[in-house]
Amino acid sequence: MEYNFRQIERKWQQHWVETGAYKISNTSTKPKCYVLDMFPYPSGAGLHVGHPLGYIASDIYARYKRLKGFNVLHPMGYDAFGLPAEQYALETGQHPAVTTEQNIRAFRSQLDNIGFSYDWSREIRTSDPSYYKWTQRIFLQLFGSWYNRQAGKAEKIETLVRIFEAEGNLHHECPGDRAIRFSADSWNDYTYEQQQEILMEYRLGYLAYAEVNWCPALGTVLANDEVINGVSERGGHPVIKKKMRQWFLRITEYADRLLEGLEKVTFSEAMKDMQRNWIGKSQGAEIKFNIAGSMESLVVYTTRPDTIFGVDFMVVAPEHELVDAITSEAQMQAVNDYKDYVQSRSERERMADVKLITGCFTGAYAINPFDGRQIPIWISEYVLAGYGTGAIMAVPCGDQRDFNFAKHFNIPITNILGDAFNGEEANPTKEGKLFNSNFITGVEMKEAMEMVISKIETLGIGKRQINYKMRDAGFSRQRYWGEPFPIVYRNGVPEAMNPDELPLELPHVEHYTPGEDGEGPLANITGWVNLPAEPGTSLRRETSTMPGYAGSSWYFLRYMDPNNDSNFCDRKISDYWGQVDLYIGGTEHAVGHLLYSRMWTKVLFDLGHIGFDEPYKKLVNQGMITGSSRLVYRLRGTNQFVSAGLRDQYETDELHVDVNIVDGLELDLNAFKNWRAEYATAQFILEDGKYICGTLTEKMSKRLFNTVNPDVVVDRFGADTFRMYEMFLGPVEQSKPWETKGIEGVHRFLKKFWRLFADEQKGLIVQNAAPTAEELKALHKTIRKIEEDSERLSFNTAVSGFMVCVNELTDLKCHKKAILEQLLVLLTPYAPHVCEELWHLIGNSGSVLDAAFPVFDAQYVTESTKEYPVSVNGKLRTTINISLEATEAEVSAIALANEVILKWTEGKPPKKVIFVKGKMINVVI
Repeated sequence: MEYNFRQIERKWQQHWVETGAYKISNTSTKPKCYVLDMFPYPSGAGLHVGHPLGYIASDIYARYKRLKGFNVLHPMGYDAFGLPAEQYALETGQHPAVTTEQNIRAFRSQLDNIGFSYDWSREIRTSDPSYYKWTQRIFLQLFGSWYNRQAGKAEKIETLVRIFEAEGNLHHECPGDRAIRFSADSWNDYTYEQQQEILMEYRLGYLAYAEVNWCPALGTVLANDEVINGVSERGGHPVIKKKMRQWFLRITEYADRLLEGLEKVTFSEAMKDMQRNWIGKSQGAEIKFNIAGSMESLVVYTTRPDTIFGVDFMVVAPEHELVDAITSEAQMQAVNDYKDYVQSRSERERMADVKLITGCFTGAYAINPFDGRQIPIWISEYVLAGYGTGAIMAVPCGDQRDFNFAKHFNIPITNILGDAFNGEEANPTKEGKLFNSNFITGVEMKEAMEMVISKIETLGIGKRQINYKMRDAGFSRQRYWGEPFPIVYRNGVPEAMNPDELPLELPHVEHYTPGEDGEGPLANITGWVNLPAEPGTSLRRETSTMPGYAGSSWYFLRYMDPNNDSNFCDRKISDYWGQVDLYIGGTEHAVGHLLYSRMWTKVLFDLGHIGFDEPYKKLVNQGMITGSSRLVYRLRGTNQFVSAGLRDQYETDELHVDVNIVDGLELDLNAFKNWRAEYATAQFILEDGKYICGTLTEKMSKRLFNTVNPDVVVDRFGADTFRMYEMFLGPVEQSKPWETKGIEGVHRFLKKFWRLFADEQKGLIVQNAAPTAEELKALHKTIRKIEEDSERLSFNTAVSGFMVCVNELTDLKCHKKAILEQLLVLLTPYAPHVCEELWHLIGNSGSVLDAAFPVFDAQYVTESTKEYPVSVNGKLRTTINISLEATEAEVSAIALANEVILKWTEGKPPKKVIFVKGKMINVVI
């Protein structure tokens, strides 16, 4: 009976579909377990062997928890809207709806081939109107809410209106513009338009003019995490700064709760630190500096108010609104030239290039509010307009970047640290006494901080302030392939659509080039944009679309209740499933999707739609499976290729070759000649009759010809082998290289496992005899190990444990059903197809998917005997297996009667026998 793995896998995959084996109910008396993968965007390239790593890990865990008696929700869908899908469609000259559908079909085929236990009846696509109807409605919740700092939660905007009508905003500082102050009378006197402008400064989903990352080639605004080194992450197109009216999410209002929430979830410390650093909470003070010869003043934020007397220059963000007003005529040209340079730089570049020192003097001076000193005002790219006030006070003796700037531009440096400053580098210490610092000279720095803050508040020139590095999240994209905003502009004032009119569907157009003045492609569809209205009224739709992260910010909730037409998720159902118990995905989403999803969850919690405020209880970031590239070496100027071991004898060019035409390191010469036309006449210099390729471990990429299609691997070795090999490569969280040759060992293991049940000639060889103690010991050691390893997601060591067990049972010639049946259940999460086949072959009805996980029994692994080392006068002479229950007298008698010990004692009576229970025996003569 042969192990025909592909026939077996296709048979059971079809059976599981036909019987709805993975369909899950929302009502169950079982405990729940929600296991979720970060869903993929359906790219045209399809999956390579690196992509399923996290999917396989989550599938093993989901199957394991099902065997342990849990009702397991394990769904899958597609992040189908957004820039990647639209760019792929543009590159291939097709409509994104068409390419997205094609790509989803390809993805589904590849996923099904690997044998995942997804409940496909819950599949979602963010580009489906039935799904984004709810994305639009949740956006209206954000648009229709504000963050009540006193209550510490989001509330409906109507509550804010009632507060304004009664008392103005006296007790509710405006988050969008802290300068806005008004009484109840003023509010009631404002026009509708004025009231709406003020409310916009409070809304969680709001419009504002802001410097954005504008990519002309893509025709859209990009989030900071979509810009790398001044170019777009997708396509590598130049990105510049541009002021546009954009939608934003006021995530900064949730900064403290996002930080506090990290203490309640099981994320890696590295992930928590990434989020903490991105949020960037700091405590300090805002201080107002008047500007010499001007009515203007400059407000700076500093975490070190104690260093106020060490300020030698001010630095203002080039985009700061005061720059043009305060720049002297003599410096105007230089300032404008510098601003043009900064336009080409992304925020990441500006913050990361710490060694690059650039700046320009404005010709203006600020006045130190305590000692009246005039302080030169510079602009420099290392100060960002969106952080703090967009201006800093520079203290070169205490900050290295300020020190480098001062040295570079020959700005005199004031020493406020005394001997603690050596003049060669800054000293950022917060310990010690201040020097040369007016009324705080000789005061400890920590005490001086409080003294300065008290002084500036007394003088009315500043206040204590908490700041965050994180900025509000841009929520507009000037693209076609995204959710339309459920917003209409009535005479320029944005208003929410009636929720009953949703979804507002994306209109189908054949061409989706950008609109004028940076507007999205929807602006070109005038019949869709301009709505009928009464005379004297303009009614116009929003022409931007939502970003890719809109649909992914709440998708985990829709999986719970995907067919609900009256709500995004019934409250009773979300109360049952609750948080995602295990979420698996890449670290690249640390400060994008994960933060936005956490914010949306908190808003929905605040508004009473769900009963928890953190979406993911435990997060595991899978590592990357890197490509093991293969290299050939062409003699320069020829079409002749030399084998790797001989290349040093020639002048060669190194070229990547398709790994799929290389067996291990040996190049298939005929396949190489057929691979590309220019190699059809290739000649080779061989080693021992073979062409041996060079190797290089690098990112898996089609450009490097090192991608391996999982379909090819599954066809050759089977889905069960592929699943186990991906886990066997190493810990889920670690990156590791793919090596197709290495999969053969796992395949041999499954064949060996099969042979415990069946012989190729004899057929089924499973017996009903009672197991021996050794067989039970082998089984129960494995039960304990697999349970422990599966719980902590240590799947690589679990695979090793299975190999050890199968080797032991093979050595014991064990073919007993009582042992093998339980081993089948243990292996089911890892290799479900072969286990289901063997489960039925040995006479079971029903599915192995619903079997009970074996229960570990310690009695079978408890050692009853001990192999004692026995010495004579301290020298080891032999070992004797003795019962652990034996008394000291019994042990002594057994040792003295041993033939080897009798030889060494020569029949002499011992002076004494030293016995250390469980350790050793020493006969002294």
